[in-house]
Amino acid sequence: MDKFLYYLVTFLESALSVVGIRATYEEPRYAVVERLDRGVEIRDYDSRVAVETDARGQQDGEAFGRLFRYITGANGAIARIAMTTPVETGGRLIAMTVPVEQGAAGTMRFYLPRKVAEAGPPEPTEAGVRLTQIPRERLAVLRFSGTATTEVREQQSRILAEVLDRAGQKPTEPPFFMGYDPPFSIPFLRRNEVAVRLPPTKP
Repeated sequence: MDKFLYYLVTFLESALSVVGIRATYEEPRYAVVERLDRGVEIRDYDSRVAVETDARGQQDGEAFGRLFRYITGANGAIARIAMTTPVETGGRLIAMTVPVEQGAAGTMRFYLPRKVAEAGPPEPTEAGVRLTQIPRERLAVLRFSGTATTEVREQQSRILAEVLDRAGQKPTEPPFFMGYDPPFSIPFLRRNEVAVRLPPTKP
């Protein structure tokens, strides 16, 4: 894609997400296999590929910058790669595409588009940035809107834990956050999620 067109599309996608329009962003494929109380969903996610870097927390601009440089050309193919959603954060991981994954002090991830992953993603050229393969997995997810402050994420995580405990579901890791919108989006239109990983199902 032409450089000017790439940045124009990226800008337009960000502008649309301000008002809750995310249809232009690709997100990982999943199937909802069960619905529990309080809107909690049990989802089976397909395997996917992410680019990640170590981060100090959800608002680590340096970590975000390294990942953004990767998708805008700091890779072996000097390729420009479309942004996706979510960004995942929490437990050990952050969220910023749809989604980005991250924890208080852990890893920030951008998920790569399926076509890029299937073709073989280009290797990062910047130190501290790496590719990672995420296998198929089962997540329990609670969706909410508004501003996702630390206090709100913790409150939603407690609700998720209570629902799972009543359902007899035991997470394998601490909760994390998945964000689908930039921080300047209208709060009541935001898509936020807290999630936990569950044990894999038996074949």
